[in-house]
Amino acid sequence: MSEVKKINKHVLDIAGAAARLKSVVTHTPLQFNANLSRKYQCNVYLKREDLQIVRSYKLRGAYNMMHQLSPELLAKGVVCASAGNHAQGFAYSCKKLGVKGVVFMPIPSPQQKVNQTKMFGDEFVEVVLVGDTFDDTAIAAKAYTIEHGMTFIPPFDHPAIISGQATVGVEILDDIKTLTPDPIDYIFLPVGGGGLSAGVGTYFKQESPHTKVIGLEPEGAPSMFWALKSGEPVELENIDKFVDGASVKRVGDITFSFCKDALDDMRLVPEGKICTTILQMYNEEAMVVEPAGAMSIAALDDYAEQIKGKTIVCIVSGGNNDIARMQEIKERSLLYEGLKYYFLIRFAQRPGSLKEFVNKVLGPNDDITRFEYVQKHNKEAGPALVGLELRSKKDHETLINNMKKYQINYNEINKDDNIYGYLI
Repeated sequence: MSEVKKINKHVLDIAGAAARLKSVVTHTPLQFNANLSRKYQCNVYLKREDLQIVRSYKLRGAYNMMHQLSPELLAKGVVCASAGNHAQGFAYSCKKLGVKGVVFMPIPSPQQKVNQTKMFGDEFVEVVLVGDTFDDTAIAAKAYTIEHGMTFIPPFDHPAIISGQATVGVEILDDIKTLTPDPIDYIFLPVGGGGLSAGVGTYFKQESPHTKVIGLEPEGAPSMFWALKSGEPVELENIDKFVDGASVKRVGDITFSFCKDALDDMRLVPEGKICTTILQMYNEEAMVVEPAGAMSIAALDDYAEQIKGKTIVCIVSGGNNDIARMQEIKERSLLYEGLKYYFLIRFAQRPGSLKEFVNKVLGPNDDITRFEYVQKHNKEAGPALVGLELRSKKDHETLINNMKKYQINYNEINKDDNIYGYLI
């Protein structure tokens, strides 16, 4: 493994990171996936970072940076800000090195990730919940760091962090040689702040320049997408925080400096599509993947034609998925697939109108999943919120035609974000 060339003012020490991490991280498997390979008529390999010690790749960067701090700095303690996965890698590293750490996490962080952080850090870490987004949390964490004379361990925007994450790529290129004589044609990887994509992308550009490096972001948090469009990092006003492991308002300056040269394409993945993929991987492969970890697989549909007959690697970046979120994941998936609809319906004020709706308007496979009158008083005179789950997407057209045929007074609210957000 050669030393990564200096492509900008920042230098990555990937070889050094690999040596430092060898006895600390799990060398996660690169697995051939028969179902995905059959579906896309190519050879799909999954890099299973969901099987890492802390169930994500984030441990690599955190430990690599902390290991290089002087004893004097370590004695003062370390601080991080994270939506969850970096926090767990940081916490594990604190315990491994015997260092006091303070973890700042956004208030909406899944409870599962909060609990895991405390477990991995044990008595060496303190968790502080503050802010609504990662960016808010990071501001509070950096202020605390300065106030207490500690060292901040960033989640992505530091050469040592990027170098640590790049070791995912080192393992991929080492392992692929034992699995197939064919070179890797495409590698798909998630992008949040850009640490993984900067590290792995840069390593592949040097060691496997034939490979197309495809970065993926959630549709609701396109920070790297717009950074590449603008030629520099930009701060987004609002983001959808659902894909918590890849939702930042602004990518890093350092990560961007590498990603602009390392990424061959940048694609946005709808959150609903990600949810569908999470459910598919659970049902078909018995894999528990988090939203960010599912993006690399979810994006394959967009490249179905380009990847036929090719060798593909998808980085499954993490498996920290809170079971409490599964109902929301199922809901988002059904909405995206066109199988779940919500209506405001004013039923005619006459006997049998509801029975008529059930018997004549609904199809034989349509299921009422929610029914409630919106008004608290004089309920029957106001509209009813009706949730319907369909067997097939094409049944929607039949449903709408039946509503018109039987003169049902309805409003479909799926596409009205304001009403949907208020009522659902």
